[in-house]
Amino acid sequence: MEIFVAVVEAGSLSAAAERFDISAAMVGKHIRALEARLSTRLITRTTRRQSLTEIGRQYYEQCRQILADVKTAESLAEAMAASPRGLLRVTAPLTYGVEVFAPAMTDYLSAHPDVSLELDLSNRITDLVNEGFDAAVRIGRLPDSSFVARPLVPYRMRACASPAYLARAGTPRTPADLAQHECLGFLHWGREGAWRFDGDGDGKAVTHTRPARFRANNGQALKVAALRGFGLIMQPEALVAKEIESGALIPVLDAHLPPGAPVHLIYPRDRRATPKLTSFIDFVMERFGAR
Repeated sequence: MEIFVAVVEAGSLSAAAERFDISAAMVGKHIRALEARLSTRLITRTTRRQSLTEIGRQYYEQCRQILADVKTAESLAEAMAASPRGLLRVTAPLTYGVEVFAPAMTDYLSAHPDVSLELDLSNRITDLVNEGFDAAVRIGRLPDSSFVARPLVPYRMRACASPAYLARAGTPRTPADLAQHECLGFLHWGREGAWRFDGDGDGKAVTHTRPARFRANNGQALKVAALRGFGLIMQPEALVAKEIESGALIPVLDAHLPPGAPVHLIYPRDRRATPKLTSFIDFVMERFGAR
């Protein structure tokens, strides 16, 4: 097939012979053997020119595709056998990246010393292809796209306050109790920063807090205020997990909080994925994949 395709593309037996460093007679022998096997004429030859028969044209197109697939398969096998190396560019949301993702990346890099990692932490939606990223972590529901999306552990929220605040103001037992509490506002939820909970299964959001006196667009700033005993916060578990574990913050209303937001690792659909990307995907799914 390779010789037949070369004859068609080079335009003559002799030109194809040069490509394979064999004689023109040997090229002709390959073509005749191919035609004998197929029991049909593929090339019509005269002393001045050659042309494809109708069957020859169709066979040529199929051969090109088959040979391309063979090269793809060989490249994939070679890539899988090679060790991961090169620069890996990944993007993730800010808080998730700082608190969850970045600490694990040193483990990945330690396991793959020939790989370097560039981690872009931003809450904007990046364009993976145009901005040259290999993979991204996305929180929330995904639009339909051509990317591969692998589910990770959901992004859960926690409501909490310092022991000093709860001793002074009391512990809320239901979302309605929050109307009597100082609830710190997150500006990404709106200018008032009010906390919102799902309604009684009707799909409508319900606000249970009064307008926040202290609002910020950064969860770390709100956590500092909560640690100082100013009020309650509702922030991602990733941001407050260490403080909850140490007792510096006490969780409240766990039974009333919405389920965690979906998290996915996304990457372009490419049948020739590089070893560095394949190893990274395997690591992330082992460490953070949804069980």
